[in-house]
Amino acid sequence: MTSTAEPGRRERKKAATRAAIADAALRLFLARGYQAVSLKDVAEAADVAVTTIFKHFPGKEALVLDESADVERGLLAAVTERPPGTPVLDALRGWALGSRSVRQAGDPDFARFRELVAGTPELDAYAQRTWLAHAEALAAALLAAEPAHLTPAQASWLAHAVLAACDTARRAQDPAAAVDEVFALLRSGWPH
Repeated sequence: MTSTAEPGRRERKKAATRAAIADAALRLFLARGYQAVSLKDVAEAADVAVTTIFKHFPGKEALVLDESADVERGLLAAVTERPPGTPVLDALRGWALGSRSVRQAGDPDFARFRELVAGTPELDAYAQRTWLAHAEALAAALLAAEPAHLTPAQASWLAHAVLAACDTARRAQDPAAAVDEVFALLRSGWPH
């Protein structure tokens, strides 16, 4: 039986502290630049101890890019919870088009966030590393969803290709067009 109860007071307080830390860090990074902000600065702005930051985040990069678990849940749900008869690639394309990079492409605040990540080598590398870390879970979901059509090697390649397509979209001027272009190539194969 799955519990649908609201989170308790302790969980709500932890979530609020985590959000306050992430919000303070992002404000400071956008205002001063990633390199110019220390964890002590973030702790002071969030009114917490530096040790509290490490209870919620594994490192400085994670203060900016902290949605990995939510992203993976959504990515896997696109495969495992897709409507009957929906091809896997269509479900994954739909997920990619609904991703934050595409949805908020025209938002000036999100553009500043994207510039911060792309313009900071540590953040850009961390974003790519954490993004591609979803490949193994996605490959397993693809293999389970399409056991008659995919080998383990094909599922792994497809997972990497889908994630790389989304990473490409994240860096593109028109993320939705980039998603469409890459998924068209995935669907049709190499044209030459």
